[in-house]
Amino acid sequence: MIGAALGSLYRLGRDILAVRLVVPDRPDGRAPGFTQWLLAATVRSPAHRQWISQVADHLVARLAVRLDVRQLDEWRDWWLRLVFQPARAGRPDYPGRALAWVNERVTHRLDVPADAGFWRVLGAMLWRRADRRPAFPPYTAWLAFRAGNERLRLWLVQTLFGIPPDTPAELAHRFDKTLERVMQWRATSTVVALLGLIGVFWIVTTPFDPFSQLLFSVCTLTLALVFRRLDSQYSVLVLIGLSLTSTIRYVWWRLTQSLAFDTVAEASVGYMLVAAEMYTWMILLFGYIQTIWPLHRRITPLPADTRLWPTVDVYIPTYNEGLDVVRPTVYAACGLDWPPEKLNIYLLDDGRRDEMRDFAALAGVHYVTRADNRHAKAGNINHALSKTQGEFVAIFDCDHIPVRSFLQTTMGSFLKDERCSLVQTPHHFFSDDPFERNLATRGAVPNEGRLFYGIVQDGNDFWNASFFCGSCAVLRRTALDEVGGVAVETVTEDAHTALKMHRRGWNTVYLKVVQAAGLATESLSGHVGQRIRWARGMAQIFRVDNPLFGRGLKLGQRICYANGMLHFFYGIPRIIFLLAPICYLFFGLHIVQAALSICAYVLPHIAHANIANSRIQGKYRHSFWSDVYEAVLAWYVALPTTVAFINPRYGKFNVTAKGGLIEQSFFDWSISKPYLVLLGFNVAGFVAGILRYFYGPANESGALVFNLLWVTFNLAVLGAAVAVATEVRQVRRSHRVSMRMPATLYLPDGRTMACHTRDFSGGGLALVLPVAIDPGVGTEAHVALTRGATEYGFPVSVVGARGHDLFLAFQPLSAEQEKHLVQFTFGRADAWRDWDAERARDEPVKALFDMLAMGLRGYQVLANYLLSQLVTRWQNRLRGARRT
Repeated sequence: MIGAALGSLYRLGRDILAVRLVVPDRPDGRAPGFTQWLLAATVRSPAHRQWISQVADHLVARLAVRLDVRQLDEWRDWWLRLVFQPARAGRPDYPGRALAWVNERVTHRLDVPADAGFWRVLGAMLWRRADRRPAFPPYTAWLAFRAGNERLRLWLVQTLFGIPPDTPAELAHRFDKTLERVMQWRATSTVVALLGLIGVFWIVTTPFDPFSQLLFSVCTLTLALVFRRLDSQYSVLVLIGLSLTSTIRYVWWRLTQSLAFDTVAEASVGYMLVAAEMYTWMILLFGYIQTIWPLHRRITPLPADTRLWPTVDVYIPTYNEGLDVVRPTVYAACGLDWPPEKLNIYLLDDGRRDEMRDFAALAGVHYVTRADNRHAKAGNINHALSKTQGEFVAIFDCDHIPVRSFLQTTMGSFLKDERCSLVQTPHHFFSDDPFERNLATRGAVPNEGRLFYGIVQDGNDFWNASFFCGSCAVLRRTALDEVGGVAVETVTEDAHTALKMHRRGWNTVYLKVVQAAGLATESLSGHVGQRIRWARGMAQIFRVDNPLFGRGLKLGQRICYANGMLHFFYGIPRIIFLLAPICYLFFGLHIVQAALSICAYVLPHIAHANIANSRIQGKYRHSFWSDVYEAVLAWYVALPTTVAFINPRYGKFNVTAKGGLIEQSFFDWSISKPYLVLLGFNVAGFVAGILRYFYGPANESGALVFNLLWVTFNLAVLGAAVAVATEVRQVRRSHRVSMRMPATLYLPDGRTMACHTRDFSGGGLALVLPVAIDPGVGTEAHVALTRGATEYGFPVSVVGARGHDLFLAFQPLSAEQEKHLVQFTFGRADAWRDWDAERARDEPVKALFDMLAMGLRGYQVLANYLLSQLVTRWQNRLRGARRT
């Protein structure tokens, strides 16, 4: 009975795992074999899996022809032809006949079919069925248990899960839910955690030889490839455990067996590399803790009685931004769904401009300014706090356009929790950032900010550590008053303010629901400047108000804040990683001892980290793209973070430019100088490595190959960084936004058509009509858009038509029409509902090849621009010669 029960549980687990991994049955109806399981565990895409399976079948078929294997699924034929050559034409196959005769006698003796599989034959040989055998041998008992195995399995399925056993998908879903309920018991979680710690300690402290380490890595990687396919959040915990186990084994080996240096130069550079690695190990650990369990908080509804709703002041700070950037934000704020008597909108102009004062009066909002610009944005907000009285303060950067439902989405959390000081929503950008525009990756590769607002802030929320991001947020005035207003000690006043509130016991909330959208930085130089300010500010906070020390924070909050700040110190470690292999290839310094042994430890560590992070972040960050982002910014953040850590009062606040244009595509030589210098060093190291292969010591082939692969990866990353520096032409003042919403077209001949929009911008929109028409370019018409039960018309002119698509430009609009246009488009409650729609998840291997392809594109771009520069100079020289 015990054997039957174990067999039933085994088959139950196999069925559940087969459903989770989508393991297909064979065409002939037989159970999937080892190849099908291996492909299902390692290859996620069905199309890729089918392609690999077809290639494998093709190779097997070709090999079978070469070996003269007649039955591909017959293991005896394969072993026969691997040992004996096929018989020549016209001659008998004596080995084949001998094997067939032996197989016939053995299977008859064992009482199994002649075509029995290997395992059945082996089992029968272990329990030989001879006439002198006892009447009830163990083999017969095993067959009896196996006969009742199916019936017992059905009983277990129906008893444990209460569902018919013929629905494997539902069975797997119930299994996941049951596992989660069991793991929620504190006793179960404690026991699992203790056993896990004991197991990790035993595994980490057990010394392995290189072969044993390789075998251990293969086993753990196979387990990780299986668990990354499961949907339960507990599978993430398993992946994190496997990754940390592999990382700790690598750390132990790295610190105890790879630091024997022969010279002072080797020791100096070698310990610098170890220090950079220690930084990455710490960031990896903190990142796992930070995102271990995203909260996925739901919206808290408001009471039905609007008299219970609090008063809110909306702040829109501005300094030097143009009116075309500020105007949509103010108009959208005027359309917020909130009782008018409890809503006040303030345009905070630190530029003291008359045009802003006049616009505020025209829009019907309050205008606030001050005599100086002390403490920049933080001082601007603090000055407004002294002039207003609302219970809560909503803050929007002047380019972040809120939707009408912003306050109704966020304010419920404050009424539910009296200690809630902040509700933060994501920053969403409807324009492409420099990476998306210059690399043409929008929609294919998540942009840089999606990781933070998609998973990091949600993970912070689990630890009550989500922090203020400067915009698209609401703060409680009493909490701000308690901490002395917005922090002014650092240039990242937002995160520092949240840290102060957390120290005083206030709670914060993060809602992963986009309720505003804005403009991304237009150029790479502007993007770099913004990141420099963030990096310097986080380094300042880490120096003057370190979250790891001081009172008021819990352990999870300390780790989340520390990771957010330490992340911006990646500049120096990234530069070290980009230059480290050159020390051996060019100067012969052995900064990494035992290169072959390090592969057995570092490669599993890297593989596990990529698998775990791909499972955690796959929707918001693709593998290997962090290397590109950090390579682009490393040089520029290294010095500011170091200086700010030494002297936190050095530096000043810089405003991020928004709304600019790029009239012509060009290669930004100024911003790309650090990449080109690093690229030159790596190219020199690669050439030196090739020369070392032919003329260097013969006993260093392992170290040479290791460093050549390392520098090749660096060249790919730097190539992609160079590609980002190619600024693509951008002349749109109004960015186009894809959105489907109902519309009505009124033509000048009296026809009316119900249609819907394909996209829109501040300058026009595209309609999809039920029938194809072409009114002619320049034809004037009206388009009516709806907002709830309200319809409003806008004058337009036709600029083109293609099939069912009609392209329209807005005619000059009045101030009232502009306000309605913003509120009917950007301010719609459903404007950004699809921002977090399911996208293609990360596939690490595919992401690696995409990054390599982007690196090659960078070299192509660089070559084209160098060639164009040479041609231009040569032509100018020829013109000068002709003139003389």
